[in-house]
Amino acid sequence: MKTAVLIVAAGRGSRAGGGLAKQWRPLSGRRVIDWTLQAFRDAGHDLIAVVRNPKDADADTALAAQPDLILADGGAERSQSVRNGLLALAAHKPDLVLIHDAARPCVSKDVITNVINGLTNTPAAAPGVAVTDALWTGADDQVTGTQDRNGLFAAQTPQGFHFDAILAAHEAHQGLAADDVEVARAAGLPVTITEGCSDNIKITRPEDFARAERILGKNMDIRLGNGYDVHRFGPGDHVMLCGVAVPHDRSLQGHSDADVGMHAVTDAIYGALAEGDIGRHFPPSDPQWKGAASEIFLRHAADLARDRGFTLSNIDCTLVCEYPKVGPHAAAMQAKMAEILRIEPARVSIKATTSERLGFTGRGEGIAALATAALFKG
Repeated sequence: MKTAVLIVAAGRGSRAGGGLAKQWRPLSGRRVIDWTLQAFRDAGHDLIAVVRNPKDADADTALAAQPDLILADGGAERSQSVRNGLLALAAHKPDLVLIHDAARPCVSKDVITNVINGLTNTPAAAPGVAVTDALWTGADDQVTGTQDRNGLFAAQTPQGFHFDAILAAHEAHQGLAADDVEVARAAGLPVTITEGCSDNIKITRPEDFARAERILGKNMDIRLGNGYDVHRFGPGDHVMLCGVAVPHDRSLQGHSDADVGMHAVTDAIYGALAEGDIGRHFPPSDPQWKGAASEIFLRHAADLARDRGFTLSNIDCTLVCEYPKVGPHAAAMQAKMAEILRIEPARVSIKATTSERLGFTGRGEGIAALATAALFKG
């Protein structure tokens, strides 16, 4: 069954304070929506659409840098936003869809899996947590009565549906709806309650950010790796540096394309994973790698990190050489590395320095590169 994910991120979230809509605000070093997206990627879902307010231009730039995302404009109301997102997904012909609030960044793989399993024999399923606290009614800051809590559940997302059924339900729905379960039930679809989790909070008020940080930090695994590489100059008319061909009167020599910067970053990622270096995965004794593009190695390292459940937080690469001058090409290198690593350019640092004419780099005999990579899982 092909499953799509629809992240609803078009709201303004004014109760959370801070001026900026809550889904774009920082949370433990990332934006709220970045945590939300990663939760579904870690659960194995890569067909993801995001519905956002077309006025969020800055956020759009960051999302547009992620080529695997489908973007759609939100509507005046949540139900309109969801309908727009479903229509954007329709061309991909999913069998199932999980509709999730961007402001729930702490959703777990178990909650997601429970919903999908719940769709085996029913057209709709959604997580809920049984209400255990006593419930009051009140007015003017006074308790006016109590409410029986039996049979009451706190609703959560993702709410899952057979795709065609929920698209038809939204196209037929008139008026407002609290969530997609309400739309489904209005269309006569039975909805199965699956097991939710108290940690699957929706950020609504300012204090919720601190709670979300505690939840996300419970089992976080943070890894750092470093890489170092050197290549000598030889005959040629350009050097490959961080995926960019830089004109020069000599080229770097090596078994592959000798991209010293990309090699250092690749080794940094392997190092963070305790997976050795490029030579372990792509032996220079193997003729198939002679002259190979170094992006093959870098993409393998990044994919290996994702397969292990890690997110690549950022990389920092320093090129050490007297020439060629790196500055004019740094932005192109940053963009190319970000594309290969499938992260935002703002998480890729490419810079250069000289060795003050000391050593082999100072004598113009070659180029060295140092890199650091940060990975996390949580």
